[in-house]
Amino acid sequence: MFDVDDGQITGRSLLELPKEASLHDSSPHAAHPLDGVDLLIAGGMGEGLQARLARKGIEAVVTTERDPERAVLMWLAASLPRAAPHSHAHGQDHGLAHEHEGGCGGCGCS
Repeated sequence: MFDVDDGQITGRSLLELPKEASLHDSSPHAAHPLDGVDLLIAGGMGEGLQARLARKGIEAVVTTERDPERAVLMWLAASLPRAAPHSHAHGQDHGLAHEHEGGCGGCGCS
């Protein structure tokens, strides 16, 4: 988590979520530790997670940049490289691990 003020990083902290607090496993209507976050930058996520975050007022960006602080600085400079979110069809095999980065937790299915 990065705090930003006037285009500068002013603080940072680590937020570790237990499995039951993952967006995949939590109710979309319940309060969540990410409530109040304006932007989530990730190396991968699915379209479903992007939509779920948008419903909570959180802008979600997928990028190829792997360094979190550099990604925030690039975002602030409007130079963050973007990548497309993962998309896949959900069928009866949803209980199996997905073949993209992050497993099911990275897909954003809800």
